Amino acid sequence: MKKANISESKIFDFVNRLVLLLIAVIIVIPVWNIVACSFSSGKSLAEGGFVFWPKEFSIENYKAVMNDMSIWKAYIISIAKTVLGVITHVLFCSMVAYGLSKRDLMGRKLYTAMGVVTLFFSGGMVPTYLLMRQLNLTNSFLIYIIPALFSYYDVVILMNFFRQIPVSLEESAKIDGAGVWRIFLKLILPLSKPAIATIALFNGVYQWNDFMTAKLYITDKALYPVQMKLYEIIVQQNVKNMPVGSVVMDTTSKGVQLATIVITTVPILIAYPMLQKHFVSGMMLGAVKE
Repeated sequence: MKKANISESKIFDFVNRLVLLLIAVIIVIPVWNIVACSFSSGKSLAEGGFVFWPKEFSIENYKAVMNDMSIWKAYIISIAKTVLGVITHVLFCSMVAYGLSKRDLMGRKLYTAMGVVTLFFSGGMVPTYLLMRQLNLTNSFLIYIIPALFSYYDVVILMNFFRQIPVSLEESAKIDGAGVWRIFLKLILPLSKPAIATIALFNGVYQWNDFMTAKLYITDKALYPVQMKLYEIIVQQNVKNMPVGSVVMDTTSKGVQLATIVITTVPILIAYPMLQKHFVSGMMLGAVKE
């Protein structure tokens, strides 16, 4: 019986590893193709076909991107909105989650029900646009920050994590004279690094990849993030066949697009390994409901 269980376990492990390897290959090959094409010359790209290794190795595509100041400005906007967006989102969601984690909070069930509704229903694109315009957030940097302050999904992760912190720690801090804000900032948040890293990564990826916010609410090109700039490059070169900024597009238009994609992806690739340990821990701990 034991031998049968061991055999089944080995078969499961083999199949599991095979499936994971297949998934990894499916993900890695297209990404590698983009990187290889971005380092290929315009002439080789014009020939078409799958590129596994750079044909006629060239860094001209990256030079074209680097020499376009509008892309650098868009990059700065993306970095600013991601950093500020993550910080404000984490603080706001943490405060809401800390309050809702208290079972004696007056009206807690009502607040929870209101939060659950936001998980399944939204006001819709047109009403949301009218609201943003009424609040004078269109063509404003704050459009990237204020609407993204709250996510009840992240609140649930933090709320369940906060409940696992022993109440005795807070009681001990109160005896020492600490107030609510001091307990929250000096005790609760430092103990919640895994959960905070989880929602920070979620929101950071969202903020960095967010394209629709700029598309819907921004017409001032000075406020374009890098994703919107990439969209502008692709549309103007493929549809209008005209240059963007100081980037000169001939047969290297595809190469410049791919080089821009690589540059926009690098920050997320750097962030994931740094936060992966906390991310996994936060997902597991935040998923436990008492």
